[in-house]
Amino acid sequence: MMTIRLGLLLIILMFFSGNSLAEAGRDHIGKVRDAIEIVREFSVIPENEIPPSILKNAQGIAIIPGVIKVGFIIGGNYGTGVISVRDRNGLWTNPAFITFTGGSLGWQIGVQSTDVILVFKSRKSVENITAGKFTIGADASVAVGPVGRQASAGTDIGLKAEIYSYSRSRGLFAGIALQGSAIEIDYEGILDFYDNNQIGAKDIFENPGLKAPPVARDFRNALKEKAGP
Repeated sequence: MMTIRLGLLLIILMFFSGNSLAEAGRDHIGKVRDAIEIVREFSVIPENEIPPSILKNAQGIAIIPGVIKVGFIIGGNYGTGVISVRDRNGLWTNPAFITFTGGSLGWQIGVQSTDVILVFKSRKSVENITAGKFTIGADASVAVGPVGRQASAGTDIGLKAEIYSYSRSRGLFAGIALQGSAIEIDYEGILDFYDNNQIGAKDIFENPGLKAPPVARDFRNALKEKAGP
């Protein structure tokens, strides 16, 4: 019975992953637009916002819209999104594309879609992503992100976490545990968006002059508005 259930779960995950990849391949501009919408809602509801103090000090922000979570005893997550970092002048870079995968164990059933936001406190943790597969909690410490106007970086025990993790569902932001989830650079997404097979995330982060669709500028402006220049 367990083998059957596991097989069904894998089929469901493959179905949603395949659809997500196909959609992303057709429209990465749409993915950036989704990310812009999420950024603009960072502070719509004061009681459930990502604290401005955390955003102001962020060195990188990753946004993964519509992460699919499937659960039937064994759970799994999959999504594609974007990541931006502050350049040497403190300005937000154009987006690079990423994939997000994770799993969990426990008695659970159902399928849901939610948005995942990662706020990076240090540039080093973001740079590690460009070096290869990056595991949250192993390659960089993570803490459930605090919410609300009164929350601050001091919420983190020991102030040692390098990443704050959030989810957004129905317009509300909440902290989320993402230990063990993996992030990888989506090179096909970068190629599709920038129409350039010679670049990776590091090139995007270090070269603001790279040709990009106009929506990239809108994305940078949205981050500037909510997280500061």
